[in-house]
Amino acid sequence: MLKTIAVIGTGYVGLVSGTCFAEKGNKVICCDIDSNKIENLKKGIIPIYEPGLEEMVLNNLENERLTFTVNIGDAIRESDIVYVAVGTPMSESGEADLTFVKAVAQTIGENLNSYKVIVNKSTVPVGTGKLVESIVRDVSDGQIPFDVVSNPEFLREGSAIKDTMNMERAVIGATSEKAAEIIKELHQPFTDKIVTGSVESAEMIKYAANAFLATKISFINDIANICERVGADVKKVSEGIGLDSRIGAKFLNAGIGFGGSCFPKDTTALLHIANSVNYPFKLIEAVIETNANQRQIMVQKLLDVFGDIKGRKISILGLAFKPNTDDMRSSPAIDIIPKLVELGAEVCAYDPIAIKEAKKYLGEQITYSENLYETIEGTDACLILTEWEDVKAIDWNSFKAKMNQPILIDGRNLFELESMKREGIIYHSIGRPAIKYENTIKA
Repeated sequence: MLKTIAVIGTGYVGLVSGTCFAEKGNKVICCDIDSNKIENLKKGIIPIYEPGLEEMVLNNLENERLTFTVNIGDAIRESDIVYVAVGTPMSESGEADLTFVKAVAQTIGENLNSYKVIVNKSTVPVGTGKLVESIVRDVSDGQIPFDVVSNPEFLREGSAIKDTMNMERAVIGATSEKAAEIIKELHQPFTDKIVTGSVESAEMIKYAANAFLATKISFINDIANICERVGADVKKVSEGIGLDSRIGAKFLNAGIGFGGSCFPKDTTALLHIANSVNYPFKLIEAVIETNANQRQIMVQKLLDVFGDIKGRKISILGLAFKPNTDDMRSSPAIDIIPKLVELGAEVCAYDPIAIKEAKKYLGEQITYSENLYETIEGTDACLILTEWEDVKAIDWNSFKAKMNQPILIDGRNLFELESMKREGIIYHSIGRPAIKYENTIKA
């Protein structure tokens, strides 16, 4: 049975989730307090870069299954289900900031006119469901029935539409069987793998999943650093352990660590949750520390090559934290580039999508370009930070012709060592032997 759904918050999660619900025939009202964003969305102008999203938004607008409004109260009153998809940024203490969640709960309570299922889609700490329930009940005087559900998202930026339309699983934690069945029915067009339980269990599943994946990344990065010291190749190590069905190959690619809107924030929030119940979560502390240290390895590799980079021209390939997105949140570039500038390097950076966003973090201290070969021209060394497709397909003859010297420091391990030897590239990667040539570094 199709539903009328209000989605409060038109950020990454809210916009993608709401659009996909509409694609399956539901009537979806996406709301936001940002009037400029809403006016643009009404015209089909998308505030984020996500493959396939613009086309899906336009299709559902045309078919009147998807609407956008700043009138959140009206949307709540008209809906059967209210999704809360507002931001929960990391506060200075490391815990999730629930300011927006609390504000939305207040608004829901003020506009509760019939039974609603209130769904937390935002990533929130354990106990938030009870907090939302308490606020809504207090504001509405407890006269109108409602239920609260935790339904965490597991979207990957760059493939969010695919991840939603073909969910690996849906997680539903509800305060009643009735609410669980309503949200379960809503997800049946997307997946038949549905995990149900308490609100608290669903809230913990989100943090536990992201923390585990972050742990795999930090683990293989620590292994990579040992590999370099003992002469092993981390790609072969990853292949060998990844074939073990108990381990699996995913998230075992050594590199410069995790970034984006989820892993850094969620690992820190989980650590805060553990601390709040007096549990010493040493493992996740190490995961966070390893990830922070991993980024500086790129700078150190550059220093190992030159000794001093003051006055050197350095090119950067990739600014976004991953390909197929313009998301700069916790991108390695944010840590690496300022350090290079601090050490006196002149930096030119390439990214096909994320330059506008990158300027919010990096300002005008560097030069930006949407042309890869213009970026590397006349530079002394090149660092790969994002595995864009055109970076993977780089033409080595052009690379060697345009660079002052063919020095490549690959933070994503994109290329095979043998091919770099054949091309004559001075090549440093993560967790693998460096390819060097005697007396080839220009002063």
